Amino acid sequence: MEKEYPLGGGVLKWTHSSWLGENLGGKFSILDVQPDIHDYILEHIPGSVYFNPNLLRVPYKGLPGVYVPEKIAELLFRRVGLSNDYPVVVYTGVGGVKGWGDGLEQTMVAYSLLRFGHNKVYVLDGGLNDWKKEGRKLTKEFPIIEESDFKVKLREDYWIGYEDFKRVKDNKDVILLDARPANVYEGQGPWIKPGHIPGAVNLPWKSLMVDDNPALLKGKDEINSILEEKRIGADKTIICSCGTGREATNEFIMFKFLLEYPNVKIYEGSFTEWSSYPENPTVTGKNPR
Repeated sequence: MEKEYPLGGGVLKWTHSSWLGENLGGKFSILDVQPDIHDYILEHIPGSVYFNPNLLRVPYKGLPGVYVPEKIAELLFRRVGLSNDYPVVVYTGVGGVKGWGDGLEQTMVAYSLLRFGHNKVYVLDGGLNDWKKEGRKLTKEFPIIEESDFKVKLREDYWIGYEDFKRVKDNKDVILLDARPANVYEGQGPWIKPGHIPGAVNLPWKSLMVDDNPALLKGKDEINSILEEKRIGADKTIICSCGTGREATNEFIMFKFLLEYPNVKIYEGSFTEWSSYPENPTVTGKNPR
């Protein structure tokens, strides 16, 4: 973790349990974003405060999960003591009580923090699983957190809305990605329609992660090999999508901050929004169209 941080545009980096273990008590916050509070109560990294990622989305205008209004996000981030320019490390785990964690909690919360105006976000690569595997300290104690003065400043350039998405998704300089598993991309998932958005290239998010730990990224060379095989390059605008916009956060932050692609967007509405319009076609099978 660097000592100096560029301000304004938002910074996301990955850190590791070795660094965090050596610097506990340093000048940064730690958020535990396991999907159930009982998992946090059972065990968490010392100094971490619990934040449930499900607080970030609510129903709106016929869609089941849309990001909360700015005032709500501001209140939530203040309650857990976050400040815009004070670094925060985000981690998740499978969960020793419920076992619900799939690794995406930390990418969704990291994206959400940046989306709403946090400037210095770190994702714990490997999450709580690697922390425990290395025999590092855990606790059941809860830190006392003072409310902060976090101020929301939306980074609207991070995402693309439905109307703009429809307008540009088929442009030659755009690659639309679908981060869902191949079987869902090709066939029937839980949605009212089967398949995928016409033109979407399937890049399952788990293909980018280590097999036995969905919170641990594969090496950069291995990731680049996967992208090369899919013909995904930095010369195009990348639009990341999935089912509800959650899986896509994994790929958005990877392309934007790890690989530093110049033009990356996330379609937050994703297949849930697309398929809610009866007139919108979908495609089944392995091919984008």
